[in-house]
Amino acid sequence: MTRHGGQILIDQLRIQGVERVFCVPGESFLAALDGLYDAKIDTVVGRQEGGVAMMAEAHGKLTGRPGVAMVTRGPGATNASAGVHIAYQDSTPMILFIGQVASTQRDREAFQEVDYRQMFGPLAKWVAEIDRTDRIPEYVSRAFHVAMSGRPGPVVLALPEDMLSAAADVEDAPPANPAPQPASAEEAAAIVDHLRSAKRPFVLVGGGGWSAQAAQDLARFAERFDLPVGAAFRCLDYLDNRHPNYVGDVGIGVNPALAARVKEADVLLALGPRLGEMTTSGYTLLNSPAPRQKLIHAHSDPNELGRVYHPTLAIAARPAALLQRLAAMSPSDAPIWRDHTRLAREEYLNWRVPQETPGALKLEQVVQMLSDRLPESAIVTNGAGNYSAWLHRYFSHKEYRTQLAPTSGSMGYGLPAAVAAKLAHPERDVLCFAGDGCFQMTMQEFGVAAEHGAGVIVLISNNGSYSTIRMHQERAYPGRVSGTQLKNPDFAMLARSYGGFGETVTDTDQFWDAFSRAKATRLPAILDLKVDPRALTPRLSL
Repeated sequence: MTRHGGQILIDQLRIQGVERVFCVPGESFLAALDGLYDAKIDTVVGRQEGGVAMMAEAHGKLTGRPGVAMVTRGPGATNASAGVHIAYQDSTPMILFIGQVASTQRDREAFQEVDYRQMFGPLAKWVAEIDRTDRIPEYVSRAFHVAMSGRPGPVVLALPEDMLSAAADVEDAPPANPAPQPASAEEAAAIVDHLRSAKRPFVLVGGGGWSAQAAQDLARFAERFDLPVGAAFRCLDYLDNRHPNYVGDVGIGVNPALAARVKEADVLLALGPRLGEMTTSGYTLLNSPAPRQKLIHAHSDPNELGRVYHPTLAIAARPAALLQRLAAMSPSDAPIWRDHTRLAREEYLNWRVPQETPGALKLEQVVQMLSDRLPESAIVTNGAGNYSAWLHRYFSHKEYRTQLAPTSGSMGYGLPAAVAAKLAHPERDVLCFAGDGCFQMTMQEFGVAAEHGAGVIVLISNNGSYSTIRMHQERAYPGRVSGTQLKNPDFAMLARSYGGFGETVTDTDQFWDAFSRAKATRLPAILDLKVDPRALTPRLSL
């Protein structure tokens, strides 16, 4: 059957199980938009390509299948690069399709022409340009395989407009079937052997390629061996935070007692994390290249093993496969580190006791209120900023994939991620935490929520400042405030202008009633939380 390239492309997405595409339309991929006209694929039109790419990334995080974004060439592609970078550092499966100038105009610096292989080379697992219409099925099939194989990540495909508009008679490719990455019984046994000789073991979990089943297996393994488990930066939902073996997150603003336990561990079992800057407190929790700890590092990408730290035991396998084996094993004797685990848990619970911060509206109380009263399935998103420290410290995640946050530290992520989450799970509560600076990076995507009736609730920590930068500024150049103050709009009025719910909250006592009113409307909502600018972090104030 002869079809134009845009139709062939969309047919491949349908075959690969794609149910939703996020896009900002452009004339460079009109044929693909035409293919979407009759397709049973939900097309979500965003307001800016950065937000669209973040939506696709969040969709990939939630589902484990590649989130798909389509953007136009030049400025559209450069805008979308932020979402690709997030997907790469977070190991999230994602595919970005970019309209490209016609092949007859290449290498002339044509209108909005960019060499995407060079531009996205460091940001994606694979970047290619499809130059023949009859090869679209091949390229799309490979894109899905690459995005989901090994360490998951983003793929970028450029689509010359004449290639999309041309017709071809070509067979479709079957659904992608990535090769499994199993863990051997011998590798699991080797881990257990190392644990038997330990006195102060520590388990650190994170990275991509996890699942709800893997989270259950982690809980079972931790129980049987009575191991203390810490979460890498923004992977707090990998183990129910109420679990007696969960001892906190090893990220920005880490509990000093927890950091000491990582440093003092004699066996450190890292299941999935890259052991990057944020999870190692600037590469200080482990010595490089030879850690003091006996390091067992399991990661889905063999190239990651030994990149910074020399492991005692390196295992190239997905944590999910390894945990399936570990969960079935049992220690031969009662672990001798039981008191070590109990004390680590007590230190975590003490860390969660609210530390009072300045001002009438106290984020520590707001976050604990939400943690105690929201359904266990509630999804919480955030971008980057000091406000997220309250969330990490005081919110207790109960189920896998209830946290969507960028390990890359990208501002503006929270709102697009919340929109994608609410579209994927309309039955669940979805909250976005954002700072006033973070929110304004992508606040136009509130219009997508309004258009689709996605009842996200956005909580804006509004202190009129880029407070993370202000914090560093006060440390380095005290009293010399420069470039960190913000003049903000009326955020509550902004929500109402879209037909949503908006309310300003100035006192902790007002919060829950305002939140309840927002939730009852089922509309997209913004609660503008007026926070004292002196409250920099849960521990620091001006």
